Amino acid sequence: MRLNRRTFMLGTAGAAAGIALGPVGSGQTFAAESVQLRAMWWGSNDRSKRTLSVARLFQEKNPDIAIVGESLSGEGYWTKLATQMAGRAIADIFQLEPNTISDYSKRGACLALDPFVPSVLDVNAFGQDMLKLTTVDGKLWGVGLGLNSFAMFHDADAFAKAGVTPPGLDTTWSEYADIAIEMAKATGKGGGPYAARYAYVFDAWLRQRGSSLFNESGLGFGVEEAKEWYAYWEDLRKRGGTVAADVQTLDQNTIDTNCLALGYSAIGMAYSNQLIGYQLIMKSKLGIGMLPRAEKGGPSGHYYRPALIWSIGATSEHGEEAARFISFFVNDVEAGKILGVERGVPMSPTVREAILPQLNPTEAETVKYINALKDQVGSYPAPAPLGATEFDHRVFRPIADELAFERISVADAAERLVSEGKTTIRTG
Repeated sequence: MRLNRRTFMLGTAGAAAGIALGPVGSGQTFAAESVQLRAMWWGSNDRSKRTLSVARLFQEKNPDIAIVGESLSGEGYWTKLATQMAGRAIADIFQLEPNTISDYSKRGACLALDPFVPSVLDVNAFGQDMLKLTTVDGKLWGVGLGLNSFAMFHDADAFAKAGVTPPGLDTTWSEYADIAIEMAKATGKGGGPYAARYAYVFDAWLRQRGSSLFNESGLGFGVEEAKEWYAYWEDLRKRGGTVAADVQTLDQNTIDTNCLALGYSAIGMAYSNQLIGYQLIMKSKLGIGMLPRAEKGGPSGHYYRPALIWSIGATSEHGEEAARFISFFVNDVEAGKILGVERGVPMSPTVREAILPQLNPTEAETVKYINALKDQVGSYPAPAPLGATEFDHRVFRPIADELAFERISVADAAERLVSEGKTTIRTG
Protein backbone atom coordinates (compact mmCIF):
# COMPACT_ATOMS: atom_id res chain seq x y z
CA MET A 1 0.00 0.00 0.00
CA ARG A 2 1.38 3.38 -0.94
CA LEU A 3 1.75 5.96 1.80
CA ASN A 4 0.98 9.38 0.36
CA ARG A 5 0.28 11.44 3.42
CA ARG A 6 -0.56 10.53 6.95
CA THR A 7 -0.63 12.57 10.12
CA PHE A 8 -0.22 10.88 13.48
CA MET A 9 -0.46 12.22 16.99
CA LEU A 10 1.08 10.56 19.99
CA GLY A 11 -0.07 11.82 23.36
CA THR A 12 0.39 10.81 26.97
CA ALA A 13 -3.29 9.96 27.18
CA GLY A 14 -2.51 7.03 24.92
CA ALA A 15 0.64 6.09 26.78
CA ALA A 16 -1.25 4.35 29.53
CA ALA A 17 -3.14 2.24 27.02
CA GLY A 18 -0.46 1.64 24.44
CA ILE A 19 -0.40 5.11 22.78
CA ALA A 20 -3.25 6.29 20.60
CA LEU A 21 -2.44 6.91 16.95
CA GLY A 22 -4.76 8.65 14.59
CA PRO A 23 -5.16 11.54 12.17
CA VAL A 24 -5.29 15.01 13.62
CA GLY A 25 -8.88 16.19 13.69
CA SER A 26 -10.24 12.64 14.02
CA GLY A 27 -12.04 13.48 17.25
CA GLN A 28 -9.56 11.75 19.55
CA THR A 29 -8.65 13.62 22.72
CA PHE A 30 -5.27 13.76 24.38
CA ALA A 31 -4.04 14.94 27.74
CA ALA A 32 -2.52 18.40 27.83
CA GLU A 33 1.24 18.54 27.44
CA SER A 34 3.54 21.44 28.06
CA VAL A 35 5.24 21.11 24.64
CA GLN A 36 4.03 19.71 21.32
CA LEU A 37 6.58 19.02 18.57
CA ARG A 38 5.70 18.60 14.90
CA ALA A 39 7.88 16.10 13.04
CA MET A 40 7.78 15.63 9.26
CA TRP A 41 9.50 13.06 7.04
CA TRP A 42 9.09 11.11 3.81
CA GLY A 43 9.47 7.39 3.24
CA SER A 44 7.80 4.01 3.25
CA ASN A 45 5.16 2.62 5.59
CA ASP A 46 7.92 0.73 7.37
CA ARG A 47 9.82 3.96 8.04
CA SER A 48 6.71 5.57 9.49
CA LYS A 49 6.07 2.63 11.81
CA ARG A 50 9.62 2.68 13.09
CA THR A 51 9.66 6.47 13.52
CA LEU A 52 6.38 6.48 15.40
CA SER A 53 7.54 3.65 17.65
CA VAL A 54 10.63 5.66 18.60
CA ALA A 55 8.43 8.73 19.20
CA ARG A 56 6.27 6.57 21.47
CA LEU A 57 9.33 5.41 23.40
CA PHE A 58 10.59 9.00 23.68
CA GLN A 59 7.26 10.16 25.08
CA GLU A 60 7.25 7.40 27.68
CA LYS A 61 10.55 8.80 28.94
CA ASN A 62 9.60 12.45 28.37
CA PRO A 63 5.89 12.74 29.25
CA ASP A 64 6.03 16.54 29.06
CA ILE A 65 6.55 16.42 25.27
CA ALA A 66 4.03 15.28 22.64
CA ILE A 67 4.97 14.39 19.07
CA VAL A 68 2.75 15.05 16.07
CA GLY A 69 4.18 13.10 13.13
CA GLU A 70 3.46 13.64 9.44
CA SER A 71 4.71 11.37 6.67
CA LEU A 72 4.50 12.38 3.02
CA SER A 73 5.56 10.66 -0.17
CA GLY A 74 7.29 11.83 -3.34
CA GLU A 75 7.20 15.46 -4.39
CA GLY A 76 4.50 16.20 -1.83
CA TYR A 77 7.11 16.46 0.90
CA TRP A 78 9.11 19.22 -0.75
CA THR A 79 5.95 21.08 -1.74
CA LYS A 80 4.77 20.99 1.88
CA LEU A 81 8.16 22.16 3.14
CA ALA A 82 8.15 25.06 0.66
CA THR A 83 4.68 26.07 1.87
CA GLN A 84 5.84 25.93 5.48
CA MET A 85 8.87 28.07 4.69
CA ALA A 86 6.72 30.66 2.92
CA GLY A 87 4.35 30.77 5.87
CA ARG A 88 7.18 30.75 8.44
CA ALA A 89 5.65 27.68 10.07
CA ILE A 90 8.29 24.99 9.50
CA ALA A 91 7.93 21.69 11.38
CA ASP A 92 9.97 21.55 14.59
CA ILE A 93 11.79 18.46 13.31
CA PHE A 94 12.04 17.70 9.62
CA GLN A 95 13.96 15.35 7.39
CA LEU A 96 16.60 16.36 4.86
CA GLU A 97 19.24 14.50 2.86
CA PRO A 98 22.86 15.31 1.93
CA ASN A 99 21.90 16.99 -1.34
CA THR A 100 19.47 19.32 0.42
CA ILE A 101 21.11 20.24 3.75
CA SER A 102 23.19 23.07 2.29
CA ASP A 103 20.34 24.35 0.15
CA TYR A 104 17.78 24.55 2.93
CA SER A 105 20.17 25.79 5.60
CA LYS A 106 21.18 28.69 3.35
CA ARG A 107 17.54 29.43 2.60
CA GLY A 108 16.89 29.88 6.30
CA ALA A 109 14.83 26.74 6.86
CA CYS A 110 17.07 25.26 9.56
CA LEU A 111 18.03 26.25 13.07
CA ALA A 112 21.75 26.01 13.86
CA LEU A 113 22.28 23.16 16.32
CA ASP A 114 25.60 24.31 17.81
CA PRO A 115 24.00 25.95 20.91
CA PHE A 116 22.53 22.58 21.90
CA VAL A 117 25.83 20.66 21.64
CA PRO A 118 26.72 18.89 23.89
CA SER A 119 24.38 19.93 26.72
CA VAL A 120 21.21 18.67 25.01
CA LEU A 121 22.36 17.15 21.74
CA ASP A 122 25.01 14.47 22.28
CA VAL A 123 27.13 13.92 19.16
CA ASN A 124 30.38 12.98 20.90
CA ALA A 125 30.29 9.36 19.72
CA PHE A 126 30.13 10.31 16.04
CA GLY A 127 33.58 11.84 15.61
CA GLN A 128 34.36 15.15 13.91
CA ASP A 129 34.46 13.68 10.40
CA MET A 130 30.84 12.59 10.67
CA LEU A 131 29.78 16.06 11.82
CA LYS A 132 31.38 17.58 8.73
CA LEU A 133 28.74 15.81 6.66
CA THR A 134 26.04 18.11 8.04
CA THR A 135 28.14 21.23 8.65
CA VAL A 136 27.73 24.17 6.28
CA ASP A 137 29.64 27.48 6.57
CA GLY A 138 31.05 26.39 9.92
CA LYS A 139 27.71 25.63 11.59
CA LEU A 140 25.94 22.35 12.33
CA TRP A 141 22.53 22.31 10.64
CA GLY A 142 21.50 18.71 11.10
CA VAL A 143 22.36 15.31 12.49
CA GLY A 144 22.97 12.33 10.23
CA LEU A 145 20.76 9.37 11.09
CA GLY A 146 22.99 6.72 9.56
CA LEU A 147 25.64 6.06 6.95
CA ASN A 148 24.94 4.81 3.46
CA SER A 149 26.20 5.06 -0.11
CA PHE A 150 24.93 4.60 -3.63
CA ALA A 151 24.01 1.05 -4.51
CA MET A 152 22.64 -1.19 -7.21
CA PHE A 153 19.98 -3.74 -6.31
CA HIS A 154 19.11 -6.75 -8.41
CA ASP A 155 16.40 -9.38 -8.42
CA ALA A 156 18.54 -12.35 -7.39
CA ASP A 157 15.78 -14.86 -8.14
CA ALA A 158 15.31 -13.50 -11.67
CA PHE A 159 19.05 -13.59 -12.34
CA ALA A 160 19.30 -17.17 -11.07
CA LYS A 161 16.35 -18.28 -13.20
CA ALA A 162 17.86 -16.62 -16.27
CA GLY A 163 21.29 -18.11 -15.58
CA VAL A 164 22.88 -14.66 -15.79
CA THR A 165 25.71 -13.55 -13.49
CA PRO A 166 24.73 -10.34 -11.64
CA PRO A 167 26.98 -7.25 -11.80
CA GLY A 168 30.00 -7.60 -9.51
CA LEU A 169 32.51 -5.46 -7.66
CA ASP A 170 34.48 -4.50 -10.76
CA THR A 171 31.75 -4.47 -13.42
CA THR A 172 32.25 -1.69 -15.97
CA TRP A 173 29.47 0.39 -17.49
CA SER A 174 30.04 -1.38 -20.79
CA GLU A 175 29.64 -4.78 -19.13
CA TYR A 176 26.60 -3.55 -17.22
CA ALA A 177 24.90 -2.66 -20.51
CA ASP A 178 25.42 -6.20 -21.81
CA ILE A 179 24.02 -7.66 -18.58
CA ALA A 180 20.97 -5.37 -18.62
CA ILE A 181 20.20 -6.28 -22.24
CA GLU A 182 20.62 -10.00 -21.53
CA MET A 183 18.24 -9.76 -18.57
CA ALA A 184 15.72 -7.80 -20.61
CA LYS A 185 15.68 -10.58 -23.20
CA ALA A 186 15.43 -13.28 -20.55
CA THR A 187 12.65 -11.68 -18.54
CA GLY A 188 10.71 -9.74 -21.15
CA LYS A 189 11.08 -6.62 -19.02
CA GLY A 190 13.43 -3.66 -19.03
CA GLY A 191 16.81 -4.81 -17.78
CA GLY A 192 17.32 -1.82 -15.53
CA PRO A 193 16.32 1.81 -15.01
CA TYR A 194 16.75 4.67 -17.44
CA ALA A 195 19.17 6.19 -14.94
CA ALA A 196 19.91 9.29 -16.98
CA ARG A 197 17.49 11.01 -14.59
CA TYR A 198 19.33 9.98 -11.38
CA ALA A 199 21.64 12.82 -10.35
CA TYR A 200 23.45 10.70 -7.75
CA VAL A 201 24.34 8.08 -10.37
CA PHE A 202 25.63 10.86 -12.63
CA ASP A 203 27.70 12.13 -9.71
CA ALA A 204 29.36 8.71 -9.29
CA TRP A 205 29.87 8.49 -13.08
CA LEU A 206 31.62 11.89 -13.05
CA ARG A 207 33.76 11.10 -9.99
CA GLN A 208 34.99 7.96 -11.75
CA ARG A 209 36.28 10.30 -14.46
CA GLY A 210 37.86 12.94 -12.23
CA SER A 211 34.94 15.39 -12.24
CA SER A 212 31.91 15.87 -10.01
CA LEU A 213 28.32 16.99 -10.09
CA PHE A 214 29.12 20.22 -8.23
CA ASN A 215 32.25 22.12 -7.21
CA GLU A 216 33.10 25.43 -5.55
CA SER A 217 32.23 27.29 -8.77
CA GLY A 218 28.85 25.59 -9.29
CA LEU A 219 28.55 22.79 -11.83
CA GLY A 220 31.49 20.40 -11.84
CA PHE A 221 31.01 19.15 -15.40
CA GLY A 222 30.69 20.48 -18.93
CA VAL A 223 28.72 19.84 -22.10
CA GLU A 224 30.98 17.07 -23.42
CA GLU A 225 30.66 15.07 -20.22
CA ALA A 226 26.89 15.51 -20.27
CA LYS A 227 26.82 14.32 -23.90
CA GLU A 228 28.73 11.15 -22.97
CA TRP A 229 26.29 10.51 -20.12
CA TYR A 230 23.16 10.96 -22.19
CA ALA A 231 24.58 9.05 -25.16
CA TYR A 232 25.22 6.03 -22.94
CA TRP A 233 21.65 5.86 -21.65
CA GLU A 234 20.06 6.57 -25.01
CA ASP A 235 22.09 3.81 -26.62
CA LEU A 236 21.14 1.39 -23.84
CA ARG A 237 17.45 2.35 -24.05
CA LYS A 238 17.35 1.82 -27.80
CA ARG A 239 19.04 -1.57 -27.38
CA GLY A 240 16.34 -2.64 -24.94
CA GLY A 241 18.42 -2.51 -21.75
CA THR A 242 16.26 0.01 -19.85
CA VAL A 243 12.61 0.38 -19.00
CA ALA A 244 10.52 2.53 -21.34
CA ALA A 245 10.23 6.27 -20.79
CA ASP A 246 6.65 6.09 -19.54
CA VAL A 247 7.69 3.58 -16.87
CA GLN A 248 10.73 5.55 -15.77
CA THR A 249 8.79 8.78 -15.33
CA LEU A 250 6.60 7.03 -12.76
CA ASP A 251 9.61 7.20 -10.43
CA GLN A 252 9.10 9.93 -7.85
CA ASN A 253 12.27 9.05 -5.94
CA THR A 254 10.33 6.73 -3.65
CA ILE A 255 10.69 3.00 -3.23
CA ASP A 256 7.17 2.15 -4.30
CA THR A 257 7.47 4.07 -7.58
CA ASN A 258 10.85 2.65 -8.64
CA CYS A 259 10.87 0.37 -11.69
CA LEU A 260 12.46 -2.50 -9.75
CA ALA A 261 9.91 -2.37 -6.94
CA LEU A 262 7.08 -2.11 -9.47
CA GLY A 263 8.32 -5.26 -11.20
CA TYR A 264 9.26 -3.58 -14.49
CA SER A 265 12.99 -4.34 -14.28
CA ALA A 266 15.48 -6.79 -12.81
CA ILE A 267 17.88 -4.04 -11.65
CA GLY A 268 17.40 -0.85 -9.66
CA MET A 269 19.68 1.96 -8.51
CA ALA A 270 19.12 3.54 -5.11
CA TYR A 271 20.78 4.13 -1.74
CA SER A 272 22.01 1.22 0.35
CA ASN A 273 19.70 1.80 3.32
CA GLN A 274 16.68 1.45 1.01
CA LEU A 275 17.33 -2.27 0.52
CA ILE A 276 15.15 -2.92 3.57
CA GLY A 277 12.19 -1.03 2.17
CA TYR A 278 12.54 -2.68 -1.25
CA GLN A 279 12.72 -6.18 0.22
CA LEU A 280 9.62 -5.59 2.33
CA ILE A 281 7.45 -5.01 -0.73
CA MET A 282 9.10 -7.51 -3.09
CA LYS A 283 8.68 -11.27 -3.09
CA SER A 284 11.97 -11.93 -4.90
CA LYS A 285 15.22 -12.10 -2.99
CA LEU A 286 17.28 -8.97 -3.65
CA GLY A 287 21.04 -8.64 -3.99
CA ILE A 288 23.07 -5.48 -3.40
CA GLY A 289 26.27 -4.27 -5.02
CA MET A 290 28.17 -1.21 -6.18
CA LEU A 291 27.41 0.91 -9.20
CA PRO A 292 29.40 0.01 -12.33
CA ARG A 293 32.67 1.87 -12.89
CA ALA A 294 34.38 3.46 -15.89
CA GLU A 295 37.21 0.93 -16.05
CA LYS A 296 38.52 -2.14 -14.26
CA GLY A 297 40.34 -1.15 -11.09
CA GLY A 298 39.40 2.51 -11.55
CA PRO A 299 37.76 4.79 -8.97
CA SER A 300 34.33 3.64 -7.83
CA GLY A 301 32.85 7.12 -7.54
CA HIS A 302 31.30 6.06 -4.22
CA TYR A 303 31.57 7.93 -0.95
CA TYR A 304 29.99 7.59 2.46
CA ARG A 305 27.12 9.92 3.13
CA PRO A 306 24.54 10.43 5.86
CA ALA A 307 21.56 8.43 4.66
CA LEU A 308 19.09 10.98 6.01
CA ILE A 309 19.23 13.95 8.34
CA TRP A 310 17.09 15.41 11.11
CA SER A 311 17.08 19.21 11.21
CA ILE A 312 15.20 21.63 13.42
CA GLY A 313 12.91 24.20 11.81
CA ALA A 314 14.21 27.75 11.99
CA THR A 315 10.79 28.93 13.21
CA SER A 316 10.53 26.39 16.02
CA GLU A 317 9.78 27.79 19.48
CA HIS A 318 10.97 24.54 21.03
CA GLY A 319 14.50 24.10 19.74
CA GLU A 320 15.81 22.57 22.94
CA GLU A 321 13.05 19.96 23.12
CA ALA A 322 13.51 19.15 19.43
CA ALA A 323 17.25 18.71 20.00
CA ARG A 324 16.46 16.41 22.91
CA PHE A 325 14.32 14.24 20.62
CA ILE A 326 17.02 14.07 17.94
CA SER A 327 19.64 13.15 20.54
CA PHE A 328 17.39 10.36 21.78
CA PHE A 329 16.74 9.20 18.22
CA VAL A 330 20.44 8.69 17.43
CA ASN A 331 21.84 7.67 20.83
CA ASP A 332 19.26 5.60 22.69
CA VAL A 333 19.98 1.90 22.33
CA GLU A 334 16.31 0.86 22.50
CA ALA A 335 15.48 3.45 19.84
CA GLY A 336 18.31 2.06 17.73
CA LYS A 337 16.88 -1.44 18.00
CA ILE A 338 13.55 -0.17 16.70
CA LEU A 339 15.08 1.79 13.83
CA GLY A 340 17.57 -0.89 12.79
CA VAL A 341 19.38 0.23 9.64
CA GLU A 342 16.35 1.47 7.67
CA ARG A 343 17.76 5.00 7.71
CA GLY A 344 21.33 3.77 7.30
CA VAL A 345 23.95 2.14 9.50
CA PRO A 346 23.85 3.97 12.89
CA MET A 347 26.45 6.69 13.42
CA SER A 348 26.86 5.74 17.07
CA PRO A 349 29.26 2.79 17.54
CA THR A 350 27.39 1.83 20.73
CA VAL A 351 24.05 1.66 18.95
CA ARG A 352 25.61 -0.11 15.97
CA GLU A 353 27.08 -2.82 18.20
CA ALA A 354 23.84 -3.22 20.14
CA ILE A 355 21.65 -3.80 17.09
CA LEU A 356 23.89 -6.22 15.19
CA PRO A 357 22.64 -9.42 16.91
CA GLN A 358 19.00 -8.64 16.10
CA LEU A 359 19.37 -7.73 12.44
CA ASN A 360 17.55 -9.88 9.91
CA PRO A 361 19.46 -11.08 6.82
CA THR A 362 18.43 -8.08 4.70
CA GLU A 363 19.46 -5.58 7.37
CA ALA A 364 22.73 -7.43 7.92
CA GLU A 365 23.42 -7.17 4.18
CA THR A 366 23.27 -3.37 4.33
CA VAL A 367 25.81 -3.30 7.17
CA LYS A 368 28.03 -5.76 5.28
CA TYR A 369 27.79 -3.58 2.18
CA ILE A 370 28.79 -0.39 4.03
CA ASN A 371 31.72 -2.20 5.65
CA ALA A 372 32.82 -3.61 2.28
CA LEU A 373 33.04 -0.09 0.84
CA LYS A 374 35.74 0.90 3.31
CA ASP A 375 38.55 0.56 0.75
CA GLN A 376 36.42 1.71 -2.19
CA VAL A 377 35.05 5.08 -1.11
CA GLY A 378 36.56 8.45 -1.95
CA SER A 379 36.47 11.67 0.04
CA TYR A 380 33.11 13.21 0.84
CA PRO A 381 32.32 16.16 -1.45
CA ALA A 382 31.53 19.65 -0.22
CA PRO A 383 27.85 20.20 0.67
CA ALA A 384 25.66 20.70 -2.38
CA PRO A 385 25.30 24.36 -3.35
CA LEU A 386 22.21 26.53 -3.13
CA GLY A 387 19.81 25.53 -5.87
CA ALA A 388 20.85 21.86 -5.91
CA THR A 389 17.35 20.62 -5.09
CA GLU A 390 15.79 22.82 -7.77
CA PHE A 391 18.44 21.61 -10.22
CA ASP A 392 17.53 17.98 -9.57
CA HIS A 393 13.76 18.41 -9.65
CA ARG A 394 13.30 21.06 -12.35
CA VAL A 395 16.31 20.62 -14.61
CA PHE A 396 18.00 17.23 -14.35
CA ARG A 397 14.98 14.93 -14.29
CA PRO A 398 12.80 16.82 -16.81
CA ILE A 399 15.59 16.99 -19.40
CA ALA A 400 16.25 13.26 -19.07
CA ASP A 401 12.55 12.57 -19.47
CA GLU A 402 12.34 14.68 -22.63
CA LEU A 403 15.33 12.78 -24.01
CA ALA A 404 13.81 9.37 -23.23
CA PHE A 405 10.61 10.38 -25.03
CA GLU A 406 12.78 11.46 -27.99
CA ARG A 407 11.61 15.05 -27.85
CA ILE A 408 15.16 16.41 -27.86
CA SER A 409 18.55 15.17 -29.04
CA VAL A 410 21.52 14.11 -26.93
CA ALA A 411 23.39 17.27 -27.97
CA ASP A 412 20.47 19.54 -27.07
CA ALA A 413 19.96 17.77 -23.75
CA ALA A 414 23.63 18.26 -22.84
CA GLU A 415 23.60 21.94 -23.80
CA ARG A 416 20.42 22.55 -21.82
CA LEU A 417 21.66 20.68 -18.76
CA VAL A 418 24.73 22.90 -18.52
CA SER A 419 23.09 26.20 -19.44
CA GLU A 420 20.01 25.71 -17.25
CA GLY A 421 22.16 24.24 -14.51
CA LYS A 422 24.38 27.33 -14.41
CA THR A 423 21.36 29.60 -13.98
CA THR A 424 19.89 27.37 -11.27
CA ILE A 425 22.97 26.69 -9.12
CA ARG A 426 24.04 29.58 -6.93
CA THR A 427 27.31 29.78 -5.02
CA GLY A 428 28.40 32.01 -2.18
